[in-house]
Amino acid sequence: MDWQGQKLAEQIMQIMLLVSAVISFVAGYVLGSFQMMMIIYAGGVTLTALITVPNWPFFNRHPLNWLDPIEAEKHPKPQVAGSSKKKGSKK
Repeated sequence: MDWQGQKLAEQIMQIMLLVSAVISFVAGYVLGSFQMMMIIYAGGVTLTALITVPNWPFFNRHPLNWLDPIEAEKHPKPQVAGSSKKKGSKK
């Protein structure tokens, strides 16, 4: 899953969870049943997970171009800049 696919999956997840929460609340209120509200919401969460968790092909529309190992060896690795001064030393 590429970066745009992750963003799309999160947006779809947020919208579907909000819609299923509203639908389940209204259904539970109309039917007067907390149990029915929770069952409908659990169905919405399950449906959301089935749509957003697997790595579907439409989440891979913008693949990343990685360097080949040979090309990566040509570029030096970044060095960590170390401090040679000692703190707190008194003369």
